[in-house]
Amino acid sequence: MAERAVPAPGALLCALLWAAAAAAGGGPGDNPAPGAFGHVYRGAVNISAERVYAFAYRSEPGQVDAVRVYVNSSSENLRYPVLFVVRQQKGVLSWQVPLIFRGLYQRTYNYQEVSRTLCPSEPTPETRPSDQIIFVDIASMAPFNIAYELLVTRLENFQLQTNKAFNFTASPSQPQYFLYKFPQDVDSVIINVVSDAAYPCSVVSVQDIVCPVYDLDHNVEFNGVYQSMTKQAAITVQRKDFPGEQFFVVFVIKPEDYACGGSVPSSIHGNVNRTWNLQRTKNLQVTIVPSIKKSVYVQAMFFSFLSFLSFYLGSVVVAFVHYISTDMKLSVPPGSVSIAGSGMMTSSYPISASSPEGSSYGAIDESSSSGVRQLSSPERRPPAASDTDSSVEEESDFDTMPEIESDKNIIRTKVFLYLSDLSRKDRRIVSKKYKIYFWNIITIAVFYALPVIQLVITYQTVVNVTGNQDICYYNFLCAHPLGVLSAFNNILSNVGHMMLGFLFLLIVLRRDILHRRAMEMKDTYTLDYGIPKHFGLFYAMGIALMMEGVLSACYHVCPNYSNFQFDTSFMYMIAGLCMLKLYQTRHPDINASAYSAYASFAVVISLAVLGVVFGKNDMWFWVIFSMIHVLASLALSTQIYYMGRFKIGECYVGVFRRAVMVLYTDCIQQCSRPMYMDRMVLLIVGNLVNWSFAIFGLLYRPRDFASYILGIFICNLLLYLAFYIIMKLRSSEKLLPIPMFCIVATAVVWAAALYFFFQTLSSWEETPAESREKNRPCILLGFFDDHDVWHFLSAAALFFSFLVLLTLDDDLDTVRRDKIPVF
Repeated sequence: MAERAVPAPGALLCALLWAAAAAAGGGPGDNPAPGAFGHVYRGAVNISAERVYAFAYRSEPGQVDAVRVYVNSSSENLRYPVLFVVRQQKGVLSWQVPLIFRGLYQRTYNYQEVSRTLCPSEPTPETRPSDQIIFVDIASMAPFNIAYELLVTRLENFQLQTNKAFNFTASPSQPQYFLYKFPQDVDSVIINVVSDAAYPCSVVSVQDIVCPVYDLDHNVEFNGVYQSMTKQAAITVQRKDFPGEQFFVVFVIKPEDYACGGSVPSSIHGNVNRTWNLQRTKNLQVTIVPSIKKSVYVQAMFFSFLSFLSFYLGSVVVAFVHYISTDMKLSVPPGSVSIAGSGMMTSSYPISASSPEGSSYGAIDESSSSGVRQLSSPERRPPAASDTDSSVEEESDFDTMPEIESDKNIIRTKVFLYLSDLSRKDRRIVSKKYKIYFWNIITIAVFYALPVIQLVITYQTVVNVTGNQDICYYNFLCAHPLGVLSAFNNILSNVGHMMLGFLFLLIVLRRDILHRRAMEMKDTYTLDYGIPKHFGLFYAMGIALMMEGVLSACYHVCPNYSNFQFDTSFMYMIAGLCMLKLYQTRHPDINASAYSAYASFAVVISLAVLGVVFGKNDMWFWVIFSMIHVLASLALSTQIYYMGRFKIGECYVGVFRRAVMVLYTDCIQQCSRPMYMDRMVLLIVGNLVNWSFAIFGLLYRPRDFASYILGIFICNLLLYLAFYIIMKLRSSEKLLPIPMFCIVATAVVWAAALYFFFQTLSSWEETPAESREKNRPCILLGFFDDHDVWHFLSAAALFFSFLVLLTLDDDLDTVRRDKIPVF
């Protein structure tokens, strides 16, 4: 069978144009004029005369052809604009000139030059070339002639290539968009867009292959994923999100810069119309690079878990070595006794079997040391079975005993206090008091975390549904999605807080069990020597560390201004619990109750919320907060200095009166040496630090109010810890190898962690576009950025910090409590 002759291409195009002219026949001026690509057409239109141009071209099999239409009109008459309508095979695109954009406060910006890319023709599966035709209609309702210019071109570089940079120029009235197809071996790509100039503000959008393409300022947010941009933008795109395995990258220039942090031009006032042509052009460069493969996700997970599992292994090794050394010491000196949690010591004193567990554990019996006076102690009670006995007297019952009330005022105002003076209460009552810290923080964690998790899930859902990536402040150059999460790496890096928090709970549990066994054996060193062992605050610290990981992960689901308090709330509690634990070490009987402590934390978190809402520019808020800060510092200082207490919930007017009297008698009337010199030095330095924070906040009013409060807590904690260690060394106490190692490790790891913390990768104090200028690529395994390294190191630093508090006074386990000074 003979093949039919194929018509010549030129004949087909002529036939198409002839058919188009016949189909559009009608009145004068309705016949389309054949148009040529790359040729500038000039003419005039009015209410009775319009122009129609027909542009025909041939599309090769499998090829995507894009056409760009440029129009210009010298008319600035908004009543009679020139209307342009472009008809294609499957769509219509229209606009007017002058093209009007609306900005802030309904300001209008008029553009006389407009350039639009037409929705490209879909590649046909046919093996032969296909012929396409485009009609461009130009009309106006003006009763007079309006001149125009028309230029239609075919785009040669419409499809972007992987790892190949492409430069172009765009403006509000001349947006650009390009096509990208996923290569066969690439499942995810990162679109990197850079510009030398911050302004004009622009928007980068990723849209599916759907016509029409939303490429103007007022509709670019209608479809796909988008970001505002100044100098840098980055969007991660996954193949699974686009069934056609291709997408458009759209670039839109905004008529104003306020969305990117810029100001409205000063020359524009009110609703005055201005014609802007090429005054807001921006040079852009786009590069699409492959993202990481799935194997990198697996490597990052293994690295995260194995890194912190090594801490478990190290702890097991230390515990095993401690067990072996303890076993060896048990077999050598027959008179040795065990010290729970700190090894073995040889003693010439027998284990006191007659010392009841429920007795005043701060008192030293005369039978245990000849020639040593017996410390004053309350009347002994009969022994109880365990700490959890329901018959344990409440602390209020103990404190209301008249002899204790009389002793309390005498003992606690002595110039030189010893631990036995402040460890006179029944051990079971005090232990029960500190266990409340543990159970309360679990309750707080559950009620705090559940709404937080629900809220951040809502945030992530809104981001995924709307495509607005300006909601969350990620490091977009290192944001690796997984499932519905946009930045899985920032969440995974918080696993260290949870794993090390749980490890710390296990270490505390081991010490607690050893201590209980020693108590059951009526070990004299456990009953009457060393720092009284109460583990409730340590358990609370472990839970707080785990919750910090949970809430930090929640915050990084969608980090922004309104939920930053989630990341800091338990940091306040960690710092506060550490200070309480330090104080409890030498003041076990008079430390704050769990209820007053957590109530104080609640007040702090409430202030943090108020600071987020009102702390930006409201001077009155900073005045009130600074006054509260200074007054609280003075009240607490007076309690610590004169009464030797840390009662958070009891700030009476008499406290301030007593402070004034002490200041008058000691410093003005007699100029005498303060009665408690060490405490006076600590409190003077502490008040100077806190007053400096108050003055700084009043003058500069930092926007990051949550971090400001956290800085106050951390500085006070470091100050108190430094004071404690200095006083410990001044008292001829020593640091054992383990706490010394923990102190050095804490200092080194905190220094490294803070280095990465101050490598700012984003900032919700600025606009999303300005924040993206700080974005940086990943630095660890191609998966984690600087902030993720901060998460890893800060978790380790907090863990070592907790170990410092846990082991700092192990050297005192063989020292009588009436020989341990209080400071």
